[in-house]
Amino acid sequence: MLLSLVVHTHSLRYWLPAAVMMGTAPVYLLTWAAWRLLSMLLPARLYHIMDDRLYTIYQSVVLFFFESYTGVEIVIYGDLPEEKENMIYLSNHQCTVDWIIADMLAIRQNALGHVRYVLKDGLKWLPLYGWYFSQHGGIYVKRSAKFNEKAMANKLRQQIEVGTPAYLVIFPEGTRYNPDNPQVIAASQAYACKEGLPELRHTMSPRVKATRVAINTMRDHLDAVYDITVAYEGTINSNGHRATAPSMPEFLCRECPRIHIFFARVDVKEVPEEAIFLKRWLHERFELKDKLLKEFYEAEDEQKRYKFPGEGRSSQLSLMRTLPSLLFLGGLTVPLLLTESGRKIYMKTWIYGTLVGWLWVNIRP
Repeated sequence: MLLSLVVHTHSLRYWLPAAVMMGTAPVYLLTWAAWRLLSMLLPARLYHIMDDRLYTIYQSVVLFFFESYTGVEIVIYGDLPEEKENMIYLSNHQCTVDWIIADMLAIRQNALGHVRYVLKDGLKWLPLYGWYFSQHGGIYVKRSAKFNEKAMANKLRQQIEVGTPAYLVIFPEGTRYNPDNPQVIAASQAYACKEGLPELRHTMSPRVKATRVAINTMRDHLDAVYDITVAYEGTINSNGHRATAPSMPEFLCRECPRIHIFFARVDVKEVPEEAIFLKRWLHERFELKDKLLKEFYEAEDEQKRYKFPGEGRSSQLSLMRTLPSLLFLGGLTVPLLLTESGRKIYMKTWIYGTLVGWLWVNIRP
């Protein structure tokens, strides 16, 4: 009986926030769709400004749960600019929570609505979210020879033309680093060896295509590249070795007490233009990440272990940055569910929104 209660309570830690985040999604989509229709006769720039504001509202709800609800401590190493910049965000990739890390940094620069992702093509099938990410400016890419550079460049140019601020998130590794998948890590190291590049132990070898297209297409629009290295405290197994980073459900169950984020700003003028030099530059950035993570997990001095070099600053997000959005979207959702007609609209939004989304992302070039 007691064990059952403990298991039930633990699962509620995940299901409660998941229910709220997914439950408010149809109302958010309806609000966005109404604005999309109203803005069709207006300049595109006005649509994107309001779209960013609406996106800020929903992502603030997400951050309420991933920061305030979990109580995770965010420790930042380096000086995150207080003002917004047009930038590309390059990070190591370990788990789905990495997406939320970009939001955590963006909201601290008042740039949450500007966040757009370069995502692997399979994620376009996510109900509602997959389609909307594309509408918000997200870019789906396929790996290797199927990567469509022209389509990505065209979408980026469209955003530049309407003056959309750039906060483009890219995970150059293309797949997650998972210590439980040594074959994938070995294949990544073999790729580096084949290319004449140093092998990496704590990250995957970065692939340069998406980064190259983004930087070269947007170079005149960019201020900087943000080089982000993330480590999740507590990801150590019983043998003292690095373990798998937490999934979203595990994170929401408060299984990660602290996130360490090493921030480095690179002026876009320092990034090479030529493809061969850009490839080498990107790998060198990941060599630095690899050294940081090696120090984090394997430092001989226990006082230096589980932290990055330098002084880390704990950054707490004010509840007033996220709670109002939760109350706003919740206030729109609950009345809709209290009536039979409202529930029908709600369910139709989920069903038709998903179907339209799947069609949209598959008929576009």
